[in-house]
Amino acid sequence: MHAFLQFITTPTVDTPGTTLLLHFDNKRYLIGNVAEGTQRAFAERSVRCAKLQECFITGRTEWANIGGLIGMLLTVADTTSTAISAVAENAKVKEESLDQKLMLAMQTGQDRTVENLLQRKNRQREAGGPDIEGPRMTIHGGRNIMHVLATARRFIFRRGMPMEVNEWKDHSKDEAAMEDTEMELEPTWSDENVKVWAMSIVPEQRSDSRPSSQTSSVVSSSSRKRGHAEVDGENRPDVPVSEREKRDMEDQMRRAVVSEMFNSNWRLDSLVEVPLRKVHFPATLYQRNPESGGIEPYDGPLPGEDGSLPESHLDVKVLRRSPWPGAMIESLPPTKPAKESMCYIFRPHYQRGKFLPEKAAALQVERGQKYAMLARGNTVTAADGKTVTPDMVMTEGREGNGFAVVDLPSVDYVKGLVRRREWRNQELMRGIKVIVWILGPSVHQDPQLLGFLKEMAHLQHIFSSPEHCPNYLAFNSAGAASVRLHQIDQSRYPVPVHNNVPSTGSTASGADGGLDAVESAQRGNLLQLEPNFEIQDRHVVPFLNTAQVCEQAPSDVLSLADAAKESLSREEVIRALDERQKDLPGKDAEIITLGTGSALPSKYRNVSATLLRIPGRGSYLFDCGENTMGQLSRVFTTPQLAEVLRDLRAIWISHLHADHHLGTISVIKAWHHEVWGAKSDLPSSDKSTGIRSKFSQMANEDGQKRLSVISDSVMLDFLQEYASVEDFGLDKIVPLSIRGGVYHTGYRSSILWGDSEVGLETPGNKDLRQAMLSRVGVSDIQAAEVDHCHGAKAVSLTFSDGFKFSYSGDCRPSGAFEKIGKGSTVLLHEATFDDELQGDALAKKHSTTSEAIEVGLNMEAKRILLTHFSQRYQKIPVMDQFDGPDPAAQLRNNGRSSNNYREGSASHTQSSHGQQQSLSIKRSPSNERVVKVKASDRTDVNIGVAFDLMRVKVGEISHLEYFAPALTKLYEHLEPEDSSVEADEEVPTGTKSKKSSKKKSKDVKDKGKAKKER
Repeated sequence: MHAFLQFITTPTVDTPGTTLLLHFDNKRYLIGNVAEGTQRAFAERSVRCAKLQECFITGRTEWANIGGLIGMLLTVADTTSTAISAVAENAKVKEESLDQKLMLAMQTGQDRTVENLLQRKNRQREAGGPDIEGPRMTIHGGRNIMHVLATARRFIFRRGMPMEVNEWKDHSKDEAAMEDTEMELEPTWSDENVKVWAMSIVPEQRSDSRPSSQTSSVVSSSSRKRGHAEVDGENRPDVPVSEREKRDMEDQMRRAVVSEMFNSNWRLDSLVEVPLRKVHFPATLYQRNPESGGIEPYDGPLPGEDGSLPESHLDVKVLRRSPWPGAMIESLPPTKPAKESMCYIFRPHYQRGKFLPEKAAALQVERGQKYAMLARGNTVTAADGKTVTPDMVMTEGREGNGFAVVDLPSVDYVKGLVRRREWRNQELMRGIKVIVWILGPSVHQDPQLLGFLKEMAHLQHIFSSPEHCPNYLAFNSAGAASVRLHQIDQSRYPVPVHNNVPSTGSTASGADGGLDAVESAQRGNLLQLEPNFEIQDRHVVPFLNTAQVCEQAPSDVLSLADAAKESLSREEVIRALDERQKDLPGKDAEIITLGTGSALPSKYRNVSATLLRIPGRGSYLFDCGENTMGQLSRVFTTPQLAEVLRDLRAIWISHLHADHHLGTISVIKAWHHEVWGAKSDLPSSDKSTGIRSKFSQMANEDGQKRLSVISDSVMLDFLQEYASVEDFGLDKIVPLSIRGGVYHTGYRSSILWGDSEVGLETPGNKDLRQAMLSRVGVSDIQAAEVDHCHGAKAVSLTFSDGFKFSYSGDCRPSGAFEKIGKGSTVLLHEATFDDELQGDALAKKHSTTSEAIEVGLNMEAKRILLTHFSQRYQKIPVMDQFDGPDPAAQLRNNGRSSNNYREGSASHTQSSHGQQQSLSIKRSPSNERVVKVKASDRTDVNIGVAFDLMRVKVGEISHLEYFAPALTKLYEHLEPEDSSVEADEEVPTGTKSKKSSKKKSKDVKDKGKAKKER
């Protein structure tokens, strides 16, 4: 048996948690924190998820530890779906091949072959085909894990991955924990590979003298019913039975919701008949043709401007899609924060000794099957009739080599940890070789912990904390890309902020009492457990050598970059640029594209997030995908980031796909900590008060102390439900939901407080709208419903100086968006697919490059930035020029969406010389996607392409085109890679696989289909 434990992440701003992967030949176990950035770390390291079935979350149940769990589960679910599809497809191919062979044999009169093939078909039929059921995923952790997962029910839907949740509770008293015993404690969980002892550690300030059992208990999605006392981690006999039953019902509801999220049989195309009065708009409706009986779009009366229906039509029967089961749960029952911190001891099963064939031969045991039976631990009879037992022909067995993972968020948890009886149980600790310590600030200096380390000096100790692990660039691929861009244009592409030296020095020694057996965790560090224990440093992933990246820059690329800088320094060029944008508002506003990829984080691009900084007004965040805080921390130094957070006025979330909003909680929490500190003196808004009372309360406060979160009401519901798990500052935000306008209202939007039905501009509240906009720092905000998913919206913000910023989110081209964005200074539009993939754009409700630019031209935007590129593109497209006919014009005109979209407009851009340009697509020699432009007749718009961590002022977007030749040449030099190709899963990450890393293009394409919209 081969088993090892490997560090996938150590604490950095990109990967704030410590993540380990336990590897057995048949199964994988994720252990530690599943923080934001975890799934991107897996992609960076080419770690496969196909055999990942168990996840043991350490520490407290809070976003810092589990912020990446939802994204990680989506990745695992998609991997499982791909594997199931592959098995089914392979079985189909084999069956078709067998049929072809059978047909050929029958035609050629090969009777014996026909008979054999028919027997094979019969055996296959009796076997019922291949087993294509996917593996189950089980999440083990502290209280509230199930609640957190259930909060995502409105935006997660997967099939084929049954999900179980084990929430561990511990009721051990300190007196019981002090007991020594010769008998091994029963494990709290085990499978065919490993035994696990779960330890739930409570902070010291929480006194607990209740009598209880002396072992941990597990609450599983398949376990017995639990009472109120168990849910609260208490054992109170005075709790009424009815209350316990209520808590059990609430838990059962959460359990059912999570099950539906990952293993539902719901179908999108199923329709249900309902009266029109019960339809919640907006909705897509159908009707049954009374003559043909067929299904066709509903063309009857719809609600008027006031939302009412004619009385005569209230009971008209219409067809609508069957609601997704998760959406049927209006709200989850509240929970309470869990203070317990989860720790674990892992130990493989007893390892039998080595089989000695020479001893078996001496005892006259026959070779073959009896040798195998003895090796498996069975007794056999020798040739002379004597009984031979395994111990007679094998070396002495031993306990498996195990380890512990201890997560201590603060010094308050040290006492509870060191007093655990597990450490003093000789049988349990037999075989334990190492303790991995995941530590909060200054915990490593606690005297009680230092004493415990000396007591356990016979074990190896590995410290993982921000104080012991440097803030290195966790994503080498993205880091190297940023360094290359910085060489080309230092003004707009910064080197990510990082530090390769830990704050406490290069190792853990010195801060731990000088123990020799203590070292710092390193990314890639491998602890081999079986067949023998060994810490293997050769798998450690080296830090990105930025100097080496710079040295490898091609000279022709640097020459082109120098030429661009020289052009921009010429007075005539400067005068021409200044003249063209002399009336451009907001020239000093800065746009920082933090994440420019789509669907899920990749090696080269993070998911959607863009920061707009306006001097004197504040900062605005448009979408907030997973690990947005990490990206902010790479752009800004610590003092700069503190200033950005203090200036943050609003967060806009365009829609509830995971790649656009899973970083929101971390950003709000960081903002709250920076503005309010550990405690706030601002009273929370009373939910029972009206809108005017709430606003009046805020009117007497400093406006900078409130952060507006603007989105669909469903997003606000998600934040509200999570707030019962952890206080992340929700009570200090201004929750604004917005509804896109309709044609009759001139596309004017309605702003509502939270999920209330009362808008700020309704009679009696009209003055509140402008007052609220002033507090946000804008003179107007408009949103348009767009074609992508339920609740998806594009937005346009207008400021008092005339600066107007419009953001598409994800969508097909939208006429409504063009109207609200008319005259925009800057349009930031998604360009997920190039024009050659028009069909994909239509099917997945995204835009092509040409469509995005055409939207900007139709709304007369002065500057256009393209973002949100498909992960099928290894590199991000760049701008360049070419002469000749436009090969993509026909592609743009074919397959045009008719949804609120105007036909027949040409796409234009401006060259660096002021000539008007018409957009087209052309492939570069390196097969990268490169946006090429050709001369035409407009001079009032500039187009730029966004890169992760790019910083560009509005007045300098026109400068980007000067560097296009250097960027194009750079990507011609880079060797094409395929980020979807994964390393051999049987080889530790950090080593080269013997298998070829190249896949057939068809395989890569098939994998891409499994990467579903997040």
